[in-house]
Amino acid sequence: MSLLHPDRLFPADPATRAIARGLYAQVQGLPLVCPHGHTDPLWWGDNPAFSDAAQLFVIPDHYVVRMLVSQGVAFEALGIGEGAETDPRKIWRTFAERYHLFLGTPSRLWIDHALSEVLGIDMPLNPNTADDIFDAVNAALTRPEFRPRALYERFNIEVIATTDSALDDLAPHERAADWAEGRVVPTYRPDAVVDPNFEGFSANLETLSSLTGCDTSTWQGYLEAHRTRRRYFIQRGATATDHGHPTAQTLDLPQAEAALLYDRVRQGSATKGDAEAFRAQMLTEMARMSCEDGLVMQLHAGSRRNHSGSVFAQYGRDRGFDIPVRTGWTEALHPLLNAVGHDPNLTLILFTLDETAYARELAPLAGAYPCLRLGPPWWFHDSYEGMRRFREATTETAGFWNTAGFNDDTRALLSIPARHDVARRCDSAYLAGLVTTHRLSEEDAQRIAPLLARDLAKAAYKL
Repeated sequence: MSLLHPDRLFPADPATRAIARGLYAQVQGLPLVCPHGHTDPLWWGDNPAFSDAAQLFVIPDHYVVRMLVSQGVAFEALGIGEGAETDPRKIWRTFAERYHLFLGTPSRLWIDHALSEVLGIDMPLNPNTADDIFDAVNAALTRPEFRPRALYERFNIEVIATTDSALDDLAPHERAADWAEGRVVPTYRPDAVVDPNFEGFSANLETLSSLTGCDTSTWQGYLEAHRTRRRYFIQRGATATDHGHPTAQTLDLPQAEAALLYDRVRQGSATKGDAEAFRAQMLTEMARMSCEDGLVMQLHAGSRRNHSGSVFAQYGRDRGFDIPVRTGWTEALHPLLNAVGHDPNLTLILFTLDETAYARELAPLAGAYPCLRLGPPWWFHDSYEGMRRFREATTETAGFWNTAGFNDDTRALLSIPARHDVARRCDSAYLAGLVTTHRLSEEDAQRIAPLLARDLAKAAYKL
């Protein structure tokens, strides 16, 4: 018996629900296009077995960790940090005892889907079933059909993109290239050599120089090093870049002024304002490079990373303490768009954590500039309510074709089909509502549903 109701996320009204069911049936089995995510490239290059349930569901999942920490659970009890618990069964029990905390959250939907639909476990997770489920998960993970490549095929993934530092050697991608049944592509993420506040920034510039043979002590040499690395990524299948900036600010400085700014940044004498200005200038430079080489550009802006300094110092990045901040787009993007916004070779996909910007700024911008596409609800808003709000805020101004479909943006392999399933159900429900209020014909809804499920993402990312 499945843990999930077959009509989950569909409207309660019988007429609308019937239409939603039909639309969902049309897209349910479509291949999954995963153009942006954070799965480990080693999974695809080496196809290792997963170790245990705690390592799979708890320790690396910042959604899970932050909720448990918010309720007083120590990081160490979750297997994180010095002196951390090393017994995966105890970590799993800690999680199971508090699984009720996730009621009503997307994490609950994703994990129930993985346990029930992927692993075939038909009992609800709670303190009484924790050990039985732990043993069942671990037994499954020993079987070849639960290795990463087998799951890729079972999930009907058509293509998956990883997110890779500009300094990565992409060796796992080289090994995955021999895997005939899968298509795994890298994504160029240059934050480590673009953000002066990134740890080890000066050393990172030296590494970039040694990797490319370019002189990163000069502004033009630094830019050429990026072009060289981008070509390296393209040769290994990359179709996109990704930029995780605290703001959406862009600049288009005269090159002499940009060179002086780079000198200050490189020498470690940059002020806080210089760091923001340099990130802003580099977004425009990266857009120019995309006009040259065709890489699709993604901008994920609006997160105050590592909000807790003590958590960052003791436990590192990605521990659940990245918090959304207000983000302005209209003025922030103006320099970039004024410079290259009408270049036919540029595609810039925008992601925000500030939902107030959807109707006010992002939809009007995407509804005007041909280079812009709206990325799907991201991170804290990758949920039923977030997806519904996104469609309601953007459709009337930007339409459907100025969006980039769906991507799952996850490190958790077993959650990929669950996330796509939620998106397909939400979009089917939204389209059904347009039909029953006579804003859309059922035939048009049937035409749009596969675009939202698969085709828009494939087109936007040139996959």
